[in-house]
Amino acid sequence: MHIAIAGNIGAGKTTLTRLLARHYGWTPHFEDVEDNPYLDDFYEDMKRWSFNLQIYFLKNRLSQILDIRASGQDVIQDRTIFEDARIFAPNLYDMGLMSRRDFENYDSLFEQLAKLVQAPDLLIYLRSSVPNLVNKIQKRGRQFEASIRIDYLKSLNERYENWIMTYNGGKMLTIDVDLMNFEDNPEDLRSIINKIDATLHGLF
Repeated sequence: MHIAIAGNIGAGKTTLTRLLARHYGWTPHFEDVEDNPYLDDFYEDMKRWSFNLQIYFLKNRLSQILDIRASGQDVIQDRTIFEDARIFAPNLYDMGLMSRRDFENYDSLFEQLAKLVQAPDLLIYLRSSVPNLVNKIQKRGRQFEASIRIDYLKSLNERYENWIMTYNGGKMLTIDVDLMNFEDNPEDLRSIINKIDATLHGLF
């Protein structure tokens, strides 16, 4: 079984991935953040490094998917390849932070790779307001995220909502995280687990 968690920067994907992996015994696949060689440069100069960053993410996400398919294990994944291609890359292009040439090259590459990719068995979307995202980003204190622009987060949020409204890859569960603290509050985590069980197994 392949479970994936989607959501904007700071929505809580990594934390929930870790907690659900522990609860269900799923194998977690995390987004490569600490070892990413482009993130620092990207947040300092988005226009210069946007294409490089997106290609790096695309390569890593495809490697994850191939590993998941080969493993035969129940896996939970922190962010999907579809978010890279349908949200982050077009958002950079529309904001003037990726050239048309680079975007068309990226999009053409993704369309070819998409033939090798299947949607997850369950997509969990973490919906969050921009103020909540900013608060979470500031709280975790990653240096490379200190210069993230508010308009960048807002634009990503709008794209996430549009993508989720038209998502047809399979089962999907939306979790509003603004008023939740699933990391520290067991009741909030239990609420999410109950919703996952109901979505996967039809338990009410």
